Amino acid sequence: MSLDQREFRDALGEFATGVTVVTAKDKDGTPVGATANSFSSVSLDPPLVLWNVAKTANCFDAFNAAEHFAVHILHSGQEDISKRFATKDNDKFSGVEWHESAEGVPLLTDFDVRFECSTEHLYDGGDHLIIVGRVHAMDNKVREPLGFYKGRYAKIVTD
Repeated sequence: MSLDQREFRDALGEFATGVTVVTAKDKDGTPVGATANSFSSVSLDPPLVLWNVAKTANCFDAFNAAEHFAVHILHSGQEDISKRFATKDNDKFSGVEWHESAEGVPLLTDFDVRFECSTEHLYDGGDHLIIVGRVHAMDNKVREPLGFYKGRYAKIVTD
């Protein structure tokens, strides 16, 4: 059975997700980041999460080799950050407040929730790489998350 890629993508868009920015450093120590809505929990014990990076992404090699990374769940006022980290621009951190973790990972200072991870497993996922991380630290600011639905940003109603 052959699926039409556009129809498949549209069908996947029916699943509402949150929006994250994942950060790390490349082999030269340059900060890299990518917007991802493929984030998911995997396990509570041990605490594991996963996300996927496209094999065609500029930052693919950096995330493939990274020993540590951070996942930032964005809040509802961060559409601009989501768009910035979704581009192929190499200077995504310009004008964005961040600092380094003890492991040297770029940590955004504005977010809803942030998970600091070490790479636990890498799996081939077709045109993506599936990255499983062990969470070592987290910070939850308990803010309204940024949603994504049918290819557009969406408000998540929490009433």
